[in-house]
Amino acid sequence: MKPEDYVEQVIEIAMVAGKEIRDIYLKGTFEKETKSDNTPVTSADIAAHNIITSALQALTPDIPVLSEEDANIPFATRQHWERYWLVDPLDGTGEFIAGSGDFSVIIALVEHNRPIMGIVYVPMTEICYYAIAGLGAYKRDKESECRIMSRQLPKCNDPALTLAVSRRQDPESVLKLFNHSKHCDLVVLGGAALKSCLIAEGKADCYVRIGPTGEWDTGAAQIIVEEAGGEIMDITLQPLTYNERDSLENPNFIVVGSPQLEWDQILINE
Repeated sequence: MKPEDYVEQVIEIAMVAGKEIRDIYLKGTFEKETKSDNTPVTSADIAAHNIITSALQALTPDIPVLSEEDANIPFATRQHWERYWLVDPLDGTGEFIAGSGDFSVIIALVEHNRPIMGIVYVPMTEICYYAIAGLGAYKRDKESECRIMSRQLPKCNDPALTLAVSRRQDPESVLKLFNHSKHCDLVVLGGAALKSCLIAEGKADCYVRIGPTGEWDTGAAQIIVEEAGGEIMDITLQPLTYNERDSLENPNFIVVGSPQLEWDQILINE
């Protein structure tokens, strides 16, 4: 089967998981723990994980599932996977706990170490971003669907940029990464995938993530951004890859809407 043959089923799976997350969020009663990597996990993360993994295994029993909440699969096993599902059941757990509403469900299909399909579903707005390699990126709400494209800025030495930043991030820590930062505007949002989708739909130009993330944080967003005309790269401007190392931790990365700009000059390399 081709990805387009079951994209609608996967979107439905993300929506079912998102509804469970939304119900738990609105009730305001959930369990919270701290994982061994010092990141939070809640009963909503686990509930969404169980829904997604069981549904994907039923839909495509021959395709393995790698979820943030069940990632202890040895590389000796993973390295033989030609195709697998890469899942973050609840991206933005910190935002969920803080009550901002800016969190999402992420499901990507990875083939030969590159995402070929991605879904980012936002439970609190019921907006879905999705993309399939070669077929474009789209945004769907309850009433309509449209193709999305990143904003393509004219090539110049000092572009005026709109930067996506986290609510819990010091804006100055972001601005200091850029030359000519006086020409940068800021738009504030929650989880990593949502900021990437903001760039995919042309509402921001760049998002820089300094600090630990997992491959599940970027898999779906990467194909959505790429199909919209942008790129996700590490800080040395090399494309992110998947399932090629023992560690599933991403390098620091940058999401851009206009790949043709001279990002090696725009970013300050320290």
